Amino acid sequence: MNEKKRFNPYISVDAEEEIVISGISGRFPNSDNIKEFQENIFNKMDLGSTDHQRWNNYIYEMPPRIGKINNIQKFDSKFFDIPVSEAHVLDPGFRILFEHTYEAIIDAGVNPAELKGTNTSVVSGINISDTYLDLIYDKPHIAGLPILGCSKAMIANKISHWLGVTGPSYNIDTACSSSHFAMMEAYKMIRSGICEAAIVASVNLCIHPYITCQFFRLGILSADGYCKPYDEEGTGYMRSDAAVVVYLQKARDARRIYATFVYGKTNCDGFKEEGITFPSFDKQKMLLEEFYEECGISSLKLSYMEAHATGTLAGDPVELQAIDEALCTKRDFPLLLGSVKSNIGHSESVSGHCQIAKVLIAMETGIIPPTIHFKRPRKNMTAIIEGRVKIVTEPTEWKGGYIGVNSFGFGGANCHILLKSNPKIKVNNGTDDNLPRLVTISGRTKEAVKIILDDAQSRWIDVEYISLLHRIHSGNIEGHPYRGYTIAGSKVSDNTIIKMERNLCTKRPICFIFSGIGSQCLNMGT
Repeated sequence: MNEKKRFNPYISVDAEEEIVISGISGRFPNSDNIKEFQENIFNKMDLGSTDHQRWNNYIYEMPPRIGKINNIQKFDSKFFDIPVSEAHVLDPGFRILFEHTYEAIIDAGVNPAELKGTNTSVVSGINISDTYLDLIYDKPHIAGLPILGCSKAMIANKISHWLGVTGPSYNIDTACSSSHFAMMEAYKMIRSGICEAAIVASVNLCIHPYITCQFFRLGILSADGYCKPYDEEGTGYMRSDAAVVVYLQKARDARRIYATFVYGKTNCDGFKEEGITFPSFDKQKMLLEEFYEECGISSLKLSYMEAHATGTLAGDPVELQAIDEALCTKRDFPLLLGSVKSNIGHSESVSGHCQIAKVLIAMETGIIPPTIHFKRPRKNMTAIIEGRVKIVTEPTEWKGGYIGVNSFGFGGANCHILLKSNPKIKVNNGTDDNLPRLVTISGRTKEAVKIILDDAQSRWIDVEYISLLHRIHSGNIEGHPYRGYTIAGSKVSDNTIIKMERNLCTKRPICFIFSGIGSQCLNMGT
């Protein structure tokens, strides 16, 4: 242990060399973006639904509820330079990842054109593609090449191709911990200099009913379709859609910092007498103990943990006991614990990213969102009963610091990540000169431009936000035919939107070149 603590190439010393989350975008059940997701979880909403219309609810062995995201059938293929002939056989989840990759990059204050030719990595964490099974095996007569549009190996490559980035590009599949393992890989590659930034993308869609039947037969889905982590009535989880993309880079390069990726560690359960899907208390405890010794940060500094906590009869007690024995024996106050799966169900391969989205919301607002459906702990959860662990059931004030995030694959691939909140105080109270600021932006649609301009006006003079907008729109964004401006901080707002029939920043291709000399003849132009 001491040797590990003395030398670990993935622990940063220089603050500018730290790896940070600078952009994020996501879509969650009944939540089209991070803002809606934040409102819903703070309002204690259960985001599952019975009217999902994906399949017949009366199929035998089919729980009545799933967590469904909206608009999976819509896609602006022209914006992403994907021919319609390819788009119609492109996995709906992959389409969604294109959209949220673009949004995560913009959220980081980066114009996507800036990434072209850079050593930026794309790592996807995807487990099951229901569409792949459908298009490849069940509909061989369909036009196009589904093998290119639905293969898990292709999505990271397709994003790299679209952006023109040249860093490592591949998919990772460790089942429910896929997005966490993908984050770990991205973190290590940036830290070791293999790439300068990374896009980490993950998606899960519940489209094919027989996948859900398989999980039900495995005994891990709840019969009523509700996810109740730690509660005595919890019997399993509700399957859920989700799509989240995170943008990682070094602090010195970041224009916005949501959180610092302090450290991450993985291990595997190995052989278990109970079977491969049964969680291992020993390996989960070992992971946490080794983690905090290696990173050199006392677990006593951990004020909150976002647990894997799916609501299953086997998983929750094992994880809680591992947390208790590894982290809580020397604490003078209870460790706060929660699970976003109580709101959205288990999004499987993307669940780790959903947990991170919740953690970033807590860091941005200073309030930990509540865990719902928890009334009474199970009898075997002594850490809760005896007060060493406290489940956050109400919006709880949080003063910043460290948050740990657990994510476990159902085959025994375990991962723990530690995030630290950004201590920098946001400047959002105007400027010393108190002068209005010109804001100029572009958009794909007139409505998009208006939304951004209205948002800029609503913030008074938010110099940091305006700076991000200026950096993003300092160069042309292909596919943005609309332009607009506003005067932020002025008493009279004049939001003017100009439609550009032709974007002059996009050069037309050269089709023909004529000499202008006239008729062709021998030795002409000499």
